[in-house]
Amino acid sequence: MKGDGKKSDQAHNGPGTSASAPAPAPPASGGPNSTAGPLKPMITGWQTQTRADHHFAYDVPPTSQQWHVYDPGIEIAYTDDQGKPIVAMSGTADYHEGGCASHPNANTIGQAGKGQLATIGTQGSGGGSLQENAYNVAGNWVFAAYGGADHKPRISVTKAVPWDHNGIKGWTSTATATDIYRPSSCVPPRAIAKSIAQQLPDGTVHEWVIYADQDVPNALTEAQIDKIMSTVRPYSGS
Repeated sequence: MKGDGKKSDQAHNGPGTSASAPAPAPPASGGPNSTAGPLKPMITGWQTQTRADHHFAYDVPPTSQQWHVYDPGIEIAYTDDQGKPIVAMSGTADYHEGGCASHPNANTIGQAGKGQLATIGTQGSGGGSLQENAYNVAGNWVFAAYGGADHKPRISVTKAVPWDHNGIKGWTSTATATDIYRPSSCVPPRAIAKSIAQQLPDGTVHEWVIYADQDVPNALTEAQIDKIMSTVRPYSGS
């Protein structure tokens, strides 16, 4: 998947903290609108990922369909030339490890054209409007993952629209990257990102986001992405 944004994968306890041992998985919750008790997938046979720090849970297809759920504390980040994060996410899952390569590469988690065909995660933005955050997060991830500043792709982002599902009342936006720099055929000619932004009672804004290769073998369809998005729900871990 990625371009020239420098990728970093590390154990991380939450936004703004230094790298440390992976955070323990938070207690599970029960049902799409609940935050306590055993958390079960909304779609039978799927896997559930949670990130209590950002108050999200979601489901992805089973491992038999080449989906992998990581420890919630593992962070994926893209950094600039000075090592400063451009974007970062935790509570991640990915699809089709190894991308179009013959085998997975543990050093390229989330990396376009080298790692996976799709990656999902959560993050926090602090404040600002939900519309603005949904718009920016979708655009920022396709920028960082599919070229970065050195090989900036052409990016279009839809105007954010309301999102009201499973107890989350937020906003969503979709970004598309084209004219992607392709140093190899494994880097896709097109990619998309979809975001959901929600505001917590303390006023902070948190986002769920997926970015995915398009127009390559085994790429997720938009219908498959939307099905995963339909499982996104609140989760506090307590």
